[in-house]
Parts: sequence; structure tokens; C-alpha cells
Amino acid sequence: MSSYDPNNIFAKILRGELPCTKVYEDEDALAFMDIMPRADGHVLVIPKTPARNILDIAPAELSKLMVAVQKVAKAVKAGTGAEGLTIQQFSETAGGQIVFHIHFHVLPRWEGVALRPHTGAMEKPDVLEAHAAKIRAAF
Repeated sequence: MSSYDPNNIFAKILRGELPCTKVYEDEDALAFMDIMPRADGHVLVIPKTPARNILDIAPAELSKLMVAVQKVAKAVKAGTGAEGLTIQQFSETAGGQIVFHIHFHVLPRWEGVALRPHTGAMEKPDVLEAHAAKIRAAF
């Protein structure tokens, strides 16, 4: 396992060097819209502490992160009117991880609606903001 890279995209978002469509923030975590969503209302939840993935995050920090994941999941479900949720976390390249700052995907789900494939296509900022506004209102 490699060491944490402080120049990864999520570290840059945390430092304010790159923008995001924020949904939730507390002293330990930040949640924002995924710019390449696999479902309408797809949110990412990251810790403010530097950690590469679930294999190296301190247990106390992981516990704090999971509290934020649950809060965000409830708001995503309520704000989007989803029937259910999929929560995903990928660790290391072989596990599907692309950005090496631990993060959880919160994906709203509806019966009979498949997740969109990860094509690399970015969603329009106004569409992301519209979903974010509904989710923020659900907190």
C-alpha cells in the first residue's frame, strides 16, 4: 500500500483549492455531489483527516466518518424520495478505488432503475445543485 498523497483531488477540495457542490459539513466530514453521478443524487462523503482508504484510517476517525455517512444517507433518501440506498467504499486499485482519499458513495435507488455506468461524463453544475438543494433541505 502506498502512502497518502496530499495532492489528491479530495484533499484539494478540503483545502478549498477545487470547488464542490456541498451537501453537508461538520468538524470531521464533508459531503458533496459526485460530478460523475451513477444516480440522481449521488453523494460522496469524505473525512477531513488524511487517510488513503479503509485499510489505513484510524478506527476513531472511521467511526466519526460513519456517523456522517449515516446522516447523509438519511438526507439523500428523504431529499430524493429514493426507495432505498446503495453505500459503496472501494479500497486500492484492485478494489476499484480511483481517488486515494477514503470516501463513501451514497447512491439513492429506486426499484427497476439501474445505476448508470461510470462513463467519465460530468453532470451539469445546475443539475448537481438542484439535487444538492433537495438533499440539504432534508437535513
